[in-house]
Amino acid sequence: MILDIQNVSKYYGKTRALSEFTAQLTPGVYGFLGPNGAGKSTLMNIITDNLAADSGTITFNGKDTVKMGKKFRDLIGYMPQQQGLYDFFTGRRFLWYMASLKGIRKDVAKERIDKLLEIVNLKSDANRRIGGYSGGMKQRLLIAQALLNDPDILILDEPTAGLDPKERIRIRNFISEIAAGKIVILATHVVSDIEFIAKEVMIIKNGQLIQMDTIPNLLNLIQDKVYEVYVPENELAEVQSRYKVSNVIQDRFGICARIVSGEKPEEYKCRAVTPHLEDLYIYLFD
Repeated sequence: MILDIQNVSKYYGKTRALSEFTAQLTPGVYGFLGPNGAGKSTLMNIITDNLAADSGTITFNGKDTVKMGKKFRDLIGYMPQQQGLYDFFTGRRFLWYMASLKGIRKDVAKERIDKLLEIVNLKSDANRRIGGYSGGMKQRLLIAQALLNDPDILILDEPTAGLDPKERIRIRNFISEIAAGKIVILATHVVSDIEFIAKEVMIIKNGQLIQMDTIPNLLNLIQDKVYEVYVPENELAEVQSRYKVSNVIQDRFGICARIVSGEKPEEYKCRAVTPHLEDLYIYLFD
């Protein structure tokens, strides 16, 4: 199973949203990182055929996805970031409605709806109106609808937004479990969502793919560039203006700033530490 994206570009007027984006995806989880406006949503909309590319091609197992049309769209599960839900529907009715739109047989739909409600921890709330759901419950319902057709390609846009830590871990583990036979693209600002489950991370900036690799290989880019430094409180602002700071904490020894720098900050007491994906994000985008 191969989703092959070749030289995909998209412009909105004179504004470049994507430029010659090229990547080849096989089953597994791909983290998709980039700041707002980097082109993530544009690419996801092009893959799902909600938006036409200006140039380039996307093929699935060697077949042009545009020419495949509905046959390709039937292979996709998509969870949008925006919660476009019907408040007067119950959770169960919403899933039945989505199953009908996807053309899923009633017997198959019933089995999948019951199973998915349990997986996303909404079984006891399935007959409540969506208008009474919390933001996290709505997120879980959107994940369930994306999985109704048992897709080969699953695209998740901020799937854990609004979830508490326990729910986030549950959903993250579930995504990891189902990824063995699916191509999963997970766009998120919660770096920990992909740090533990992504086989590769795609990093996009200004519409261009600037890095795509495994997390260990990506972290090698900032090996020996991440430090923890103790600074006087009255000098913290200066440190934040001079260095890329990924974290600040106060402990019994004082204020500790975690910085990413190509040069060792000799003017402060510091120690090199193991880099994390958040450090890489700060290094590339701050």
